[in-house]
Amino acid sequence: MRVNDETRGVSSARTDTAAHRALAHGRELLRDGPVADACSALLRAAAGLRETDPPLARRALLAAASAAWAAGDHDSYRRVFTVGPCPTCGAGSESTLCAEGCPEAAWRSHRIGMSAMVEGDFRRAHAVLEARLRQVTTRAETNELREAGEAALLLGRLPTARRLLGLALASARSAGAEARVPGILAHLAYAELREGRHPQARAHAEEGVALAQRLGQRNVAADLSAVRALVLSIAGDLPTVRARIADVLAVAQPHGLAQAAFLAEWAQARAELGAGKVERAAARLAPLVRPGARQGHFGLWFLAVPCFVEACVLSGRALDATEMVDLFAVWADLGADPQAPAQLARCRALVAPADRSEELYRSALAHHEQASGPYEHARTQLAFGMWLRRRRRPTEARTQLRDALMGFERCGAALWAGRAGAELRAAGEVAGTGEAGVLSSLTPQQVRIARDVARGSTNKEIAAELSISIRTVEYHLRNVFTQLGVRSRTGLAHLMANVGEDQGRAEPGPI
Repeated sequence: MRVNDETRGVSSARTDTAAHRALAHGRELLRDGPVADACSALLRAAAGLRETDPPLARRALLAAASAAWAAGDHDSYRRVFTVGPCPTCGAGSESTLCAEGCPEAAWRSHRIGMSAMVEGDFRRAHAVLEARLRQVTTRAETNELREAGEAALLLGRLPTARRLLGLALASARSAGAEARVPGILAHLAYAELREGRHPQARAHAEEGVALAQRLGQRNVAADLSAVRALVLSIAGDLPTVRARIADVLAVAQPHGLAQAAFLAEWAQARAELGAGKVERAAARLAPLVRPGARQGHFGLWFLAVPCFVEACVLSGRALDATEMVDLFAVWADLGADPQAPAQLARCRALVAPADRSEELYRSALAHHEQASGPYEHARTQLAFGMWLRRRRRPTEARTQLRDALMGFERCGAALWAGRAGAELRAAGEVAGTGEAGVLSSLTPQQVRIARDVARGSTNKEIAAELSISIRTVEYHLRNVFTQLGVRSRTGLAHLMANVGEDQGRAEPGPI
């Protein structure tokens, strides 16, 4: 009997040592390595520590969940939060909470809530997790604050997520836990991005990238770089965005970072949409949002649907967008994204018959008043203003377009502010004292078309960007050639190359 006890003790010690090694290896891979391998190592560690060190086993499971999320592995993520009978109070079914006072109660309720969220039952998830979020105080430990912040983020409680993650960041810094800071910054920047706080998201993302790179946390740096690319996609130019995306994919592809890769692809499509490259944007987003084996991250694909719908409509493929609007409606109805109802109404307006569009646009604007997010609000105002202008209602259009312009400027969306400004001028807003130099004879629309042609855009691309017909582009281009005395697109490009960049910005008035 004594021999058997000693044998079991040696075996247990070996198992415990192997579990600790698996835990250390999994954590290292989660920071810088293939995240699928990290998930496997962490699940193995959790199994080995379940009997000897339950609190550490839970930490291993939560780290495995992070790895599964980063990898876009829905099955493994679901498996982490599968709930069995409670060994202490005997609570049996997957949805049964522990008895009051049970030491397993907090952990079990977290898993039940997260499991409900994974299955799309956000009402159940809210009911279980909301009470726990309210119990977290400023005195909580860094890990508890971070975990609560991440849960709030997944539930769509964005202000709560920002508050908890901000507290986690302060806690980590005051404790000197520098290695934890980049991961917290990644979640905080993403929460700010989701809420439309782009300047703050960029500041935290850039700080996090620098620190993660210095600490050798390449996976975390890739996540932060993806958030930074999404901010730049509405503020910068396409070459800059592409350079940042290359940084992300250099790590995301070999390490299997599905979340970072998805955000990077979305960033590039959003930049293309803002620059008027609508067909490219639609083609890039299609496999990410449509159901099937190539669909993007299981927990993120819906975020890119509004961009896909707009890109399809502007490129003349409204039928391709209709199915996705219906799928997005299912997501919006779950109540996990405060901006989704407004985005859904805007998407419906984009694909609806003309006699219903105005009602849907106004519904979208009403929903925006109930949720923060200046960028998405301005996107709706721009779309509605464009719709009004094309129906020869310039006075109403200018009201929406002015609001859109100010909204984009407030959130640092320079690329979209330029679009709103061009639409506002086309609607008759006088923005200056007149054009100087060789462009003085052109209308604002003609100046823009001339510049786009000089940059190499086709008539089809320009038509999609300006939401006009190809025939209208051809008409304006013929007038441009006549007014400027050139005979070809090449001649126009040479002429425009010698025109100062400040020409074309102060435009004389309505088209």
